[in-house]
Amino acid sequence: MRLAGAVANAGGLVAGYALDALLGDPRRGHPVAGFGRAAATLERRLYRPDRLSGAAFTALSVGAPVLVGAAAAYATRHRPIARAALVAAGTWAVLGGRSLRHEARAMGSELRAGDVPAARQRLGNLCGRDPSTLDEPELARATVESVAENTSDAVVAPLVWGAVAGLPGLLGYRAANTLDAMVGHRSARYARFGTPAARLDDLLNLVPARLTGLLTVALAPVGHGDRQQAWRVWQRDRADHPSPNAGQCEAAMAGALGVRLGGRNVYFGRSEARPFLGDGPRPEARHLPRAARISGAVGLAALGLAAAYPLTVGRLTAAVARRAVGARAGRAGHRG
Repeated sequence: MRLAGAVANAGGLVAGYALDALLGDPRRGHPVAGFGRAAATLERRLYRPDRLSGAAFTALSVGAPVLVGAAAAYATRHRPIARAALVAAGTWAVLGGRSLRHEARAMGSELRAGDVPAARQRLGNLCGRDPSTLDEPELARATVESVAENTSDAVVAPLVWGAVAGLPGLLGYRAANTLDAMVGHRSARYARFGTPAARLDDLLNLVPARLTGLLTVALAPVGHGDRQQAWRVWQRDRADHPSPNAGQCEAAMAGALGVRLGGRNVYFGRSEARPFLGDGPRPEARHLPRAARISGAVGLAALGLAAAYPLTVGRLTAAVARRAVGARAGRAGHRG
């Protein structure tokens, strides 16, 4: 990675994060929603109840945004300002940190006011559980779990892939994560067709989820939590979750807040029993602003790491190139 391109990528990530923090998701014409509609159209054409069809669907749906991002990156390889602007726009489009924190705080306000029906209606903005029979502790638990997992999915992971691969990484990751939400869940229709999308999403989130867990532990005091307790719970419970990644984030958040997560989840016609993570009481409304503060701090820390990565790689690449040029010049002088 050349240094100018590295600076452009780092600057774009910072600018895109700032746009998300200030403006949140675009109110109209959200690119992710447009991608979802296009992917749904493609699914209707390619669907067969087998993994081969699912693999073709996943490859085309993720490959197209990656190719678009790669073409844009190539076209701006000598125009760092244009590249930074594209990375900023892409980062803003794929991040969801502000919306996530807003929904958590709004849910806390509804529950503190005792308006359970309003809180049930709001839960759909965070996750796909059936809220019709959930009481305050279960609504609060669903919110904490969603904040923990989506801090990785909607903030840390896009930043990680944007740092590693620039605009193609940003667009490719968000495409894969969106497909997982569309077809990666367990159902009769997607039992086989959705497996490739689910496995790709698991793979892309292996590192970001663990980074999210570690940052949540480190920043637990931001939410008036205990760092040692968060570390203990994270080490003990993170592998108990059926997801290879969600448990990393949820166990760390449970320890940071001093609550117990997990239990029975109902998803409109299907039920899943999740292991308990953490010690202490079930979450309450008062825990939701704390979870939002931790999520925000984790996002800022991840941004710092993501911006530093391309700059570090760019400097190392430039140093290696200079040494190689110097060595060739020295050999030429010696021969002369």
